[in-house]
Amino acid sequence: MKPDVMMLYPQRPGAMAQLEAAYTLHRYDLAGDKAAFLAEHGPKCRAAATNGHAPMTRGILAAMPQLELVACSSAGFDGFDTRAMAERGVRLTNSSPALCDDVADTAIMLMLAARRGMVAGDAWVRSGDWAEKGPMPLTRSTSGKVLGVIGMGTIGKAIARRAEAMGMEVRYWNRRPKDVSWTYVAGLEELARQSDTLVAIVAGGEGTRGLVSEAVMEALGPGGLLVNVARGTVVDEEAMIACLSDGRLGHAALDVYASEPDPDPRLVSLPNTTLYPHHASGTVETRDAMAQLVVDNIAALFAGTPLLTEVDLSGYLPEPAGA
Repeated sequence: MKPDVMMLYPQRPGAMAQLEAAYTLHRYDLAGDKAAFLAEHGPKCRAAATNGHAPMTRGILAAMPQLELVACSSAGFDGFDTRAMAERGVRLTNSSPALCDDVADTAIMLMLAARRGMVAGDAWVRSGDWAEKGPMPLTRSTSGKVLGVIGMGTIGKAIARRAEAMGMEVRYWNRRPKDVSWTYVAGLEELARQSDTLVAIVAGGEGTRGLVSEAVMEALGPGGLLVNVARGTVVDEEAMIACLSDGRLGHAALDVYASEPDPDPRLVSLPNTTLYPHHASGTVETRDAMAQLVVDNIAALFAGTPLLTEVDLSGYLPEPAGA
């Protein structure tokens, strides 16, 4: 008998073929009556495959008493009930290592597109303005400038290395200093004040909600560029719209938004924004690698070997009484 696996969200074709060959897949994602489907098949499953679009909730957990692993094909798991998972001892894996390079590339792409007016330049050529009006207005260079990185994790380091290779000086903020060569700045507002471009690459969730505040954006200033390749919740979007509208913040280059896939119309209408549709990891190679991690982590569970990309959920447990 093949082991039973609950499929909350479909994976890439190559990964699906491997999962179908090795397991009995229960397609919750295709079920009409999902509650009835869970009640029938949930008790059989030791593993579930999903991504950030189909979060693991306390209710789903309750229907899967034997569940040991949630294998997530995205990096983010903001909507997952991580406390319930930690209380139950259900383990979680994600795909952060697989998407590192493409997300770092996208951060640099957004920075350059914003600083060099890529979107406006494309329109300048297509509209005939180049022939009618002459050269487009001058833009700003990045070499020799300061990049501030919010979050010096795996992707933050990859962004920093790319920026350094381009002749930028890198400084960073993190919950605690890291063993890296770049300059640590203890306060976010101070980092913003010292930076020409500020890139956010921290995890989403309540712990980082509104981390990039109005004060941080004001410190970045009228000549500053804010790049967000983290989560929309990391930036106070109302404050960002206000700061962009009245010139307290120069420009925002965004891959993520507070409301997706329908960003605030006020934000979309602003001329000092460069926008991308939450597509930083959106390459064939990276999405295949992300899905493959789901396959490999589930295989590791059933083989009794270490999980490849386990997320530490211990921090989501409540504090002991009297602590």
